[in-house]
Amino acid sequence: MSVIYKLSRTLPLLTMTAVACLMSASSVVAQQVFADRPIRIVVPYPAGGTTDLLARAVAPRLGERLGRTVMVENKPGAGGVIGSQLVAKSPPDGHTLIFASIASHGIIPALQTPPPYDPVKDFAPITLVASTPNVLLANVDLPAKDVEELIALAKDKPGTINFGSTSHGGSPHMSGELFKTLAGIDIVHVPYKGGSPMLIDLMGGQVAIGIDNLPSSMTYIRAGKVKALAVTTTKRWPGAPDIPTMIEAGVAGYDVSAWFGLLAPAGTPKPVIDALSTNLMAILRTPELTRQFFELGAEPVGDTPAEFAKFIQEEGVKWTKVARTNNIKLE
Repeated sequence: MSVIYKLSRTLPLLTMTAVACLMSASSVVAQQVFADRPIRIVVPYPAGGTTDLLARAVAPRLGERLGRTVMVENKPGAGGVIGSQLVAKSPPDGHTLIFASIASHGIIPALQTPPPYDPVKDFAPITLVASTPNVLLANVDLPAKDVEELIALAKDKPGTINFGSTSHGGSPHMSGELFKTLAGIDIVHVPYKGGSPMLIDLMGGQVAIGIDNLPSSMTYIRAGKVKALAVTTTKRWPGAPDIPTMIEAGVAGYDVSAWFGLLAPAGTPKPVIDALSTNLMAILRTPELTRQFFELGAEPVGDTPAEFAKFIQEEGVKWTKVARTNNIKLE
């Protein structure tokens, strides 16, 4: 599925002069480094998920600044592998980009031998676009009101508590594996094909606990249909300040952010990467996009290509260690 954002090259009359000048300058840069054809952002997942929604929030604004038509195109399959491989093999000219995630460029390559692609060598990082917490959830009838009581229950009955996740190898699954490792507990993973079926079974008691991206589970948390025990990030989420972090709940060293970023094929010229990075960082600092991201449950980031490259390397080391410790593989 794809959506084409057809963009106007004019600004409203009330737009500030300074912003108009910046827009004009960015269009000049675009004319210099981009061909006169659309830019395609590939989302390696189905439409409607967090990755897709964030990409569609960014695309029209990027098109405005570059004076180009920007397309968002969904290429799902194999947990993000299909779309990622497509972009890795695309011409390195800045016209085909990947809206990557923690799964596609952090976890999946760590779980497969050999990896389907190298998230460092096969791509040119542009910027880390956004991050969002995962959340540890529990069935409302589970006799544990917090993480400390859950750990005690799991240690008292090892191997008897099931935890659901949105997929095998996704960030919710690996968040659970990291929880097992750091808390020293034995809980059994039950993978689902997406967050909705997992949440349905969690509410029905087929699994005792579950881990999901916070945005897709907030409706159920607010309705009291599931218990939110902790978020996986090192700080509380502003949109749900009553939910403690895993560290606050007693799991020292725990830190997982479900992140999303934009990359180009390796070998993309530096002027192209710089033009994309500069404009994206400006977009991510606008109040309108910040507000839209927070409504989606995500926090805008916007870092440099070098910072994003270092971050991806660190994520690869982290998830390779978790995979080996828990003997997790993807065939």
